[in-house]
Amino acid sequence: MLNSNEVHPPELFTAAFTHNPYPDYKKLRHAFPIYKVVFPSGEPGWIISKYNHAVEVLKDSRFSKDMVKRYGPESRSVFTNNMLFSDPPDHRRLRGLVQKAFTPKMIAGMRSHIEDIANDLLDQVSGREQMNLIDDYAFPLPIIVISEILGVPLEDRDKFRTWSNTIIGSGNEDAATFQQHAKEFIDYLRDWFAQVRQNPGKDLISELLMAEEAGDQLTEEELYGVVTLLIIAGHETTVNLIGNGMLALMEHPEQKELLLQHPEYIHNAIEEMLRYNGPVEFSTSRWASEDIDFHGHSIAKGDLVIVALDSANRDEEQFGDADVFDITKEKSPHLAFGTGIHLCLGAPLARLEGEIAIQTLLRRYPHIALAAKPEELEWRPGMIVRGVKEIPVTLR
Repeated sequence: MLNSNEVHPPELFTAAFTHNPYPDYKKLRHAFPIYKVVFPSGEPGWIISKYNHAVEVLKDSRFSKDMVKRYGPESRSVFTNNMLFSDPPDHRRLRGLVQKAFTPKMIAGMRSHIEDIANDLLDQVSGREQMNLIDDYAFPLPIIVISEILGVPLEDRDKFRTWSNTIIGSGNEDAATFQQHAKEFIDYLRDWFAQVRQNPGKDLISELLMAEEAGDQLTEEELYGVVTLLIIAGHETTVNLIGNGMLALMEHPEQKELLLQHPEYIHNAIEEMLRYNGPVEFSTSRWASEDIDFHGHSIAKGDLVIVALDSANRDEEQFGDADVFDITKEKSPHLAFGTGIHLCLGAPLARLEGEIAIQTLLRRYPHIALAAKPEELEWRPGMIVRGVKEIPVTLR
């Protein structure tokens, strides 16, 4: 076993790290499993890289999600006024208001419609030799689905992609661009909500605007926060599940052939894709609400703590042959969607969309192959999502 006296800490957040962080994650897990760093934002904090430590942090209520408790009311923005950045009891109230749209029964009932969307998108590239897997398929499929759930006009989906990239910090925009996109987004939502109030439909936004639950109603700011979370989380995770999952299959053609021969493996295949190169690389921020002795490390009250989810999912102590992509593995307790009270509400929908998207693509284009060298692909910057900007593929 390596220890911190024998090796130097890895250099994180570089271009090389973004392209392939897994060797550095292995070094962290072995020698620096609870590691203090300065994040790209300039703020110091801790990275948790081992699986068992990650589960502890994600379930420990002493690690708060509410930035207002750490930085004061001025720190809260419309983009963080939602259940992902709240503690109980606010978390329970906000989650309860939206989870009605993500019940297993409702999601299961969407299967045939999602299959139609997948086939329609592939019809649009019919006859072409190549396509961009992200722009032509992985992005539009989940944005169409979440747009329909929320009631977002489909013609505005490209605007939401731009705003989404800005909000999650994956586009490296400057402050002026961020402010501009933030204003455009809020102005859009304000006008949209006004229209829905006049003519409510059967979508989730209409329900949220009209309904009172347990005598409580979302404030305007909470509505912005909830919609932001659902639009971003509702498609970003699935875009990169489809992209990263297909990339893993194309880089492991024997696994792609196995899935073609045994389509019943799709459920295990999706779980392995989520574990092997998950779409959410790091958890969102947590802050120690008190001084905590965490496995021999003194985490001070107010310290920022972030879990490296993709590192935890490659922990050799938890997963046998952790660096091997094998779709026959039994369903694993990976952390791609987190765990604890903040377990991703949309995880069942993301799984279903990923399953349908990949099965439909392989059924229609069984010879799909990567049309670039893996090292030529450009991975998106930013700490939350892990995905490739473009994936050129040959269809036949």
